[in-house]
Amino acid sequence: MGDLGGIGRLLIVAGVVLALVGALLLVAPRIPGLDRFGHLPGDITIERGPVTVFVPIVSSILLSILLTIVLNLIFRR
Repeated sequence: MGDLGGIGRLLIVAGVVLALVGALLLVAPRIPGLDRFGHLPGDITIERGPVTVFVPIVSSILLSILLTIVLNLIFRR
């Protein structure tokens, strides 16, 4: 039963992180520069009639690099 406390803490932290990401996404269009995120050169948009397929390749790579740097700074000991 003691192991459930760790899982509970993990779920709380995950919820807080998701809430912060959600808040950032709500505020992002108002921040200069972040409004272009998702529409960078290299992001692929295919429109065929009523169907639109969006593949944010460059935005995903940029986000991955930023998160890697931030998480390495936070968890480095």
